[in-house]
Amino acid sequence: MSDTQIKQQNTTAYYSQAVISFAVALAAVALGIVYLDADAWVRAFLGIAVLFLTTSSFTLAKVVRDKQEAGQIVSRVDQARLEKLLAEHDPFQKL
Repeated sequence: MSDTQIKQQNTTAYYSQAVISFAVALAAVALGIVYLDADAWVRAFLGIAVLFLTTSSFTLAKVVRDKQEAGQIVSRVDQARLEKLLAEHDPFQKL
């Protein structure tokens, strides 16, 4: 059986870019809502909507990642079973 494990590791630069771009986007939307020429209840509604959208996007990202990781585990189990069957198979054995 193959002991090779594939590690998908992001670089520090990629991680930093993702965090910084998220912070800049969230700050830009927050500043836009604060300086919006509208009533306070409209700004409050937009603020709640941004917070809800942010938490929903984190949840969606986690669900997608968990599904991908579960698929990798199932794939590894299936591959291990196939390798075991191939290792035990003797093509010269009489049926």
